[in-house]
Amino acid sequence: MTDPEGQTSVDRPVFTVEPWCVREPELRLDRLAQSESVFALSNGHLGLRGNLDEGEPHGLPGTYLNSFYEQRPLPQAETAYGYPESGQTVINVTNGKVIRLLVDDEPLDVRYGRVHHHERILDMRAGTLTRHVEWTSPADQRIRVTSTRMVSLTQRAVAAICYDVEPVHQSMRVVAQSELVANEALPDGDKDPRASAILDHPLISEEHVANGTKVLLLHRTRQSGLRMAAGMSHHIEGPESMAVETESSPDVGRLTVATRLEPGQRLRIIKYLAYGWSSQRSRPALHDQVVGALAGARQTGWEGLLAEQRHFLDDFWCGADVEVDGDAEIQQAVRFGLFHTLQAGARAERRMIPAKGLTGPGYDGHTFWDTETFVLPVLTYTAPDAAADALAWRHMTLPLACERAAQLGLAGAAFPWRTIRGHECSGYWPAGTAAFHINADISDAVARYVDATQDERFEREIGLEILVQTARLWRSLGHHDVGGVFRIDGVTGPDEYSAVVDNNVYTNLMARRNLLEAAETAMRHPDMCDRLGVDAEEAASWRDAASAMVIPYDERLGVHPQSENFTNHARWDFAATKPDHYPLLLNFPYFDLYRKQVVKQADLVLALHLCGEQFTDEQKARNFEYYESLTVRDSSLSAQTQAVVAAEVGHLELAHDYLGETSLMDLHDLNRNTRDGLHVASMAGAWSGLVAGFGGMRAGGGRLRFAPRLPGGISRLAFRMRYRGSRVRVEVTGESATYELLDGPAITLWHHGEEFELGDEPVELPIEQVAARPAPTQPAGREPAPRRIDPHSREPRPVDS
Repeated sequence: MTDPEGQTSVDRPVFTVEPWCVREPELRLDRLAQSESVFALSNGHLGLRGNLDEGEPHGLPGTYLNSFYEQRPLPQAETAYGYPESGQTVINVTNGKVIRLLVDDEPLDVRYGRVHHHERILDMRAGTLTRHVEWTSPADQRIRVTSTRMVSLTQRAVAAICYDVEPVHQSMRVVAQSELVANEALPDGDKDPRASAILDHPLISEEHVANGTKVLLLHRTRQSGLRMAAGMSHHIEGPESMAVETESSPDVGRLTVATRLEPGQRLRIIKYLAYGWSSQRSRPALHDQVVGALAGARQTGWEGLLAEQRHFLDDFWCGADVEVDGDAEIQQAVRFGLFHTLQAGARAERRMIPAKGLTGPGYDGHTFWDTETFVLPVLTYTAPDAAADALAWRHMTLPLACERAAQLGLAGAAFPWRTIRGHECSGYWPAGTAAFHINADISDAVARYVDATQDERFEREIGLEILVQTARLWRSLGHHDVGGVFRIDGVTGPDEYSAVVDNNVYTNLMARRNLLEAAETAMRHPDMCDRLGVDAEEAASWRDAASAMVIPYDERLGVHPQSENFTNHARWDFAATKPDHYPLLLNFPYFDLYRKQVVKQADLVLALHLCGEQFTDEQKARNFEYYESLTVRDSSLSAQTQAVVAAEVGHLELAHDYLGETSLMDLHDLNRNTRDGLHVASMAGAWSGLVAGFGGMRAGGGRLRFAPRLPGGISRLAFRMRYRGSRVRVEVTGESATYELLDGPAITLWHHGEEFELGDEPVELPIEQVAARPAPTQPAGREPAPRRIDPHSREPRPVDS
């Protein structure tokens, strides 16, 4: 179907481009599941997908509690020692979003009657989702509905909805039904390994109570034994003749309001929601927790909750905002990405940050290495408390990681490749268990946080033990060969199209950093080392392994092979690969991928970014160009890294193209699976591409360095960040960069290698222009979409996450 201008509904943009909001100007039933993910609200504890208030139609219902899961069998084609026996899947918990409306007995349903106006707005400064609907029923009754929804960033257990109903022309009888619904029916799953398992009726009722305008439902899971409670309370404004009733059953709680509205009258329902869960607390304790949270929300009131939300976000944006002139889509996307990255971890409070946040069930709600490598760098410099909480959760799971290492015959800790509660949930060991680099990724995030915050208490109580146990893993996993070099064999690096390889460069460099960080941190806390059993001999063995670490290099080609002998493999036949055969993992056997030069996602190039001090400028340029010709970006994690390194080595326009891909992954639904939840790491990548890429920001060892340069399509870039108690603003144009200290102590910075002091007065420094390098080539058909053309005119390329 085409519109009057000839655009099909699939081609037409779903959202308008605005700097501080995401607006859907019309209801698109064909893109409903995508918009539900985009409009999801969360605070890291509770997540609500952006479903319509009336619950139907929907793409995928979804209400999630962080780390609340059900256990399920994890069958293996052939059993073997060390394989996980069970998996963990996030479940859709009790839905409190539902407010159904009947107009003279006709239910509000956008599939019937006439929709005159339908608009939804995600406001990234207010932290709210607002919906405006004007609808005429099949019986010709016209009404106007406005709803505003929020998940509180200040009251962790609380969400709230303000729901207004007004007649447009004539008197009418209206009935509103506010509900709590457990065990909702979900759409059938698919065979894509990136989707989630569908569990039927995972919740068992333990209690249901209706009293006044309050309803409470308590449930537990069948297998994992977790208990949750959901409650709702209401404030109702309307004509005096209203009738109000409440009722409850095991899986449904309902408040019904019936009244007659005359033109000019309004029915307003303010619905307060509260959620809690526990693996240990009793049913009465959880009941009381939710009742207390509802009481706190009602005492604050709707306007109070809005004010708290705005204040929280004002403070965040003061230290995190990014301004982009010249590319309006990127401007919107980077704020959208920052908003959802914050939502994923703001109030997680020693829980994980899943790959999809709390926006959908993709990947079964698991967390991966994405969090530490791509999400926590953003939070560390914009919302450091959230980064600390995520790392504290890793520390809480350290005993399970030590058990897993022992099971594998290793010392120290082997953190799981994918998990919810700390148990390994990957059934495919070459890509999962063998990807030991996750241990170094976590330790690197610890060191980055400590460097950025100087949080000594965190280092002593949390960071040191993580560093020690991961260092022990590397020392036992690797070995000194007969030549004395330290090898780490039989591992999988970030590129999952090369598995179980020897001496993956990224893994070895990150392991070396891990070993050195552990040794240096141990020296600062000798009393804690005694408790952990670390002596001088063990710390010396970590330094020895680090200094002897083998880093493969191909003298013939003048590049670093991704892993030992990688550059001797046959190259993948990209010319013969059909466009619809990407992602390759869905169309070719891993056996074929593993023995060819083809790269799913940035691996060696990621090492250029995170371990850049280990490469010369010429090595960076040669390595980047070599791997550009092999990388197919079947992972949504890749483009942000390619953007950062492309900018560093001088391919500014290509960096801009990659920035567009990572930034617009979900707003443009580039890989057609945003329905399962947002790609949080990709959204974090919008910040990385701008700040680390075009801003050239690097930090470590107490040094905050910048090397800014802009592509032709961006005329000005400004960003804010936090470092060691100082809040800094950097503004970049084509000719110069201006550094300003917004608050905190004076700070030493570096600009293109030049050291300077930043105090009360801004400092402006010139940017030397450099000649553009010849553009590298990508595999046939895998080039990023250019930012200089309308991105809606291009076919999206499917990628994996």
